[in-house]
Amino acid sequence: MIIGIPKEIKIHEYRVALTPMAVATLVGAGHSVIVERDAGKGAGFEDDDYGVAGAILADSAQQVYGDCDLIVKVKEPQLAECKMMRPGQLLFAFLHLAANPEQAQLLMASAATCLAFETLADSSGSLPLLAPMSEIAGRLSVQAGAVQLQREHGGRGVLLSGATGVPPARVTVIGGGTVGINAATIALAMGADVSIVELSQQRRLWLDRYFQSRVSCVPSSAETILEQVAQTDLLIGAVLVPGDKAPKVVSSNHIKAMNPGTVFVDVAIDQGGCGETSKLTSYDNPTYRVDEVIHYCVGNLPAAVPRTATQALSAALLPKVLALAAAGVDNIAADNSVFISAVNIHKGKIVNRAVKHALSIA
Repeated sequence: MIIGIPKEIKIHEYRVALTPMAVATLVGAGHSVIVERDAGKGAGFEDDDYGVAGAILADSAQQVYGDCDLIVKVKEPQLAECKMMRPGQLLFAFLHLAANPEQAQLLMASAATCLAFETLADSSGSLPLLAPMSEIAGRLSVQAGAVQLQREHGGRGVLLSGATGVPPARVTVIGGGTVGINAATIALAMGADVSIVELSQQRRLWLDRYFQSRVSCVPSSAETILEQVAQTDLLIGAVLVPGDKAPKVVSSNHIKAMNPGTVFVDVAIDQGGCGETSKLTSYDNPTYRVDEVIHYCVGNLPAAVPRTATQALSAALLPKVLALAAAGVDNIAADNSVFISAVNIHKGKIVNRAVKHALSIA
């Protein structure tokens, strides 16, 4: 199979889907790999590295999309990229279709088969391609929030750790999944007073054991969230419904209840955000204010650490790409395929149930 790796064109996206070492493995397995020039430069991987690995270097995205059977990339294709897809081609990437109906329509029109990293589930129900980026995003969310709390950024002027004789800042994490666990881990390491709001009682019990009771695990409801946010300095939105839009669990009334200069980092923004007041931002202009609460809603948080993120993603992705290339186009959408959970679009139609629900498609 001919596998293509284009350069990412989303604003401030520096990751690349596969490292040169991963490309060498694919070439060794008998596949051809075409890499667009400078695709890995932002993550510290040079064209020469890919050339040594056996890749063919392409001078344009048009060449990659035109010549390859399987396109492997990081972020959802931008509209210009969607228009380069063609019938029978495979796309494997983070898609986040629930938050972008125009992108979904263009990919449907392309008649390509589109597989989403974020909905690929293994036999245990885990999300092996989403997990490494969720881990990084959760950790970065606290770093970003801590910076925004500083006075020069318009924040409340609060240090997460506090100081001698001064209590630590309060951090509230909504959602106890991979993002939430990693956000709480970093917040604890920075000395904050941390709470996790989680709907599932079983999950709360697990979280309490995991954190050895150093984190308050609170049942999720509109009332308990209101109690938490009224006292919090940093709010992390970490809610996930795979494939579907994130539920709006942080209402505008919750934001009104927060103190001026506090910070809301909505990590769920790729799926539309879990806050009623959330709207997508980029690293160019990452924040805005609603009711004097700083909102940080960057849609590609891990892009800030592209080398780490690329290495983590590539390690998880390589065995999936090998299996996908071996399976071929005709087998991946079968009901018994290991990739069936990842298939979002096939033969011009949305086939993932959660994505169909998000886009109101019967």
